[in-house]
Amino acid sequence: MTQTSTIQLEPGWLSQLEGEFAAPYMRDLKGFLRGQKEQGKVIFPAGEEYFSAFDHTPIDKVKVVILGQDPYHGPGQAHGLCFSVPDGIKPPPSLVNIFKEIESDLGFAPGQSGNLLHWADQGVLLLNSVLTVEQGRAASHQGVGWEEFTDKVIHVLNDQREGIVFMLWGAYAQRKGAFIDQQKHLVLKAPHPSPLSAHRGFLGCGHFSKANAYLEARGDTPIDWSLPQT
Repeated sequence: MTQTSTIQLEPGWLSQLEGEFAAPYMRDLKGFLRGQKEQGKVIFPAGEEYFSAFDHTPIDKVKVVILGQDPYHGPGQAHGLCFSVPDGIKPPPSLVNIFKEIESDLGFAPGQSGNLLHWADQGVLLLNSVLTVEQGRAASHQGVGWEEFTDKVIHVLNDQREGIVFMLWGAYAQRKGAFIDQQKHLVLKAPHPSPLSAHRGFLGCGHFSKANAYLEARGDTPIDWSLPQT
């Protein structure tokens, strides 16, 4: 991250979040990340991809929010969109279960690629609660400031928009989104798609068809949840 005046963030988001970059917690977070790099630790995703979710899904285009926890911590996996991996990277187990649910719910064949940019570009904000991680150490950057930033993101969407679908999978996401106004937005809850919990209600939740039914009832264009086959 750079100084506020040169933050590379989609303009609509920057207009709402610029003040966060001058806040004490963000200065501390910048110092933490700088220190980690000085110690030779490898951080995912690459610096230019920390805010990819915002770049691909401008604030005025958000229709659906899928809330993840922290980035994948294996080489080549994280690229700034929760649950998504770049083309050529094997879809991780949670994403495989997401594909299974989409096939069951909507009939789309599982994707050969785990790259979910197709969703992000339609208005699906693929937001992790924590935007960085150390290689090989899951949850290693929790509690150092990112949660405060992403809480602000959710507050902005909750307060300033109406008719967004929030998909909260697992207890962590449900706690983080507990304040969302369910009179203004649709909140869909299910267990996490991890193999440890998907069988307890994620598989069969029908969230993708429910999201589209809600959007269509509001007169919005539904999301094309079909999956990349290349």
